[in-house]
Amino acid sequence: MHKDKPFSQSCENNKAPILEKLAGVFKQPGTILEIGTGTGQHAVHFASHLPHLTWQPSDHPRNAQLSNSWLQDSGLTNIYPPIALNVLDGDWSSLPAITGAFSANTAHIMAWHEVQAMFRGISGVMPVDGIFCLYGPFSYSGQHTSEGNERFDRSLNAEASHMGIRDMEDIKALGEHSGLALEEDFDMPANNRLLVWRKVG
Repeated sequence: MHKDKPFSQSCENNKAPILEKLAGVFKQPGTILEIGTGTGQHAVHFASHLPHLTWQPSDHPRNAQLSNSWLQDSGLTNIYPPIALNVLDGDWSSLPAITGAFSANTAHIMAWHEVQAMFRGISGVMPVDGIFCLYGPFSYSGQHTSEGNERFDRSLNAEASHMGIRDMEDIKALGEHSGLALEEDFDMPANNRLLVWRKVG
């Protein structure tokens, strides 16, 4: 057992409501690519409750090993070792065959060109009808869904100018440009959303 494992309180808070939605979306056996695995708490929780899926963790090369202690302690056989993946590299060839994808709280941390690269990359490796679930806060027509999100957006901008809550109009246009159609926009706790995209033929 690893001591002092990295820990994310937000992952602990949102893992149950996200799992509830993923269980209804990822019904068929397959391999799910997670972009931005972070500590690995989500990967362990989802893989343990969705045994018909194999989870492929990935993160930016500087963070790719952060999840190791959680993944190793889990003892789960349906989680692959984490992959170092920079979405800007454009080379996703190291990935196993992917049937779907998931990412949480990445779109507002990445620069916009990285978000674009993530959508292109995921669309490129998923088969037709593959599903991509994207979790996090979003604005609508330039309006935040809560005062808390508005404060959060300001704090992100203050921390780094490339960060910020993305607007649904921009995200939907990006999805369409990448061959991904928005099928569901689930209301989630703490003013977050779970967006479900399907790759079109």
